[in-house]
Amino acid sequence: MKLLRLAPENTKFPFMRFRRVSYPFSAFLSICSLLLFFLSGMNFGIDFAGGTVIELRAKTGEAEIATLRSTMEKLELGDVEVQAFGNQSDATIRFGPQKGGDVAQQAAVEKVRGSVGSDYELRRVEVVGPRVSGELVQSGTLGVVLSIVAVLTYLWFRFEWQFAVGAVIATMHDLLLTVGFFSLTHLEFNTTSIAAILTIVGYSLNETVVVLDRIREMMRKYKKMPTDQMIDLSINAVLPRTIMTATTVFLALLSLAIFGGHVIRSFSLAMIWGIFVATYSSVFICSPMLIYLGLRNEDTDKAPETAPSKAAKATTRAKPKAA
Repeated sequence: MKLLRLAPENTKFPFMRFRRVSYPFSAFLSICSLLLFFLSGMNFGIDFAGGTVIELRAKTGEAEIATLRSTMEKLELGDVEVQAFGNQSDATIRFGPQKGGDVAQQAAVEKVRGSVGSDYELRRVEVVGPRVSGELVQSGTLGVVLSIVAVLTYLWFRFEWQFAVGAVIATMHDLLLTVGFFSLTHLEFNTTSIAAILTIVGYSLNETVVVLDRIREMMRKYKKMPTDQMIDLSINAVLPRTIMTATTVFLALLSLAIFGGHVIRSFSLAMIWGIFVATYSSVFICSPMLIYLGLRNEDTDKAPETAPSKAAKATTRAKPKAA
């Protein structure tokens, strides 16, 4: 069984010594994520941007992407994106909303159907209007916000207020870096990506709660231990469990990213990124925040009461003499 352990037991790694490095590093990554989001934007999928996606499969041989691109340019459908995905015989054609509403959109689909002829099989046609895509954006954002508020409200009542604030900051850190990951890689952001973000939030909060619960346990057990040492002891106690959980989930997601196909690739890659970010934030963001928020053990960092001097004792005990 020792061969299966990914981390040794009874480690004494001083995590809190790195809090002066981890916070500037995380702040830099968060600012870069925001800049990427506003300057580069995100590759919104058909769910949010609206338009049409047509999935093709060549009946014989491989899909000729260059030929398909030149054919689509002649149809004058606006910005048309042709990509290969999955097997070598598969391809997708994506174009934006057409002027004229649903009738024009369906006419564009028929144009594509007629242009590819009998060489390709239309496996899937997905049409999303601008109104529907706008509602999906609002619903997706509202779902993420409400889920975070509900869980963090529970943490506020379940633990001390410092724990809830630390969990809020760590979760927002994970969300910012995930948005930056989508902006940097230009992975397609669709409703599956919303599911990935919610899963990352849940995983991050789970890792954070495990660490916070052990910190609270150590606070009761070691009341005279300095706060930073107590937090280090708590993190080292759950370190084998944290590494084992992250590794097993990573292996499962890596299999999905390699063999799962184009449809869930953005979900798998975002989740792999989220696992590392969530594990990092639970140790180097949430835990040090407890120190900055003034969390202290019951008997730690209290000023010792000064013993009364002998002269004061003598004055207190002395009885006034009779006149």
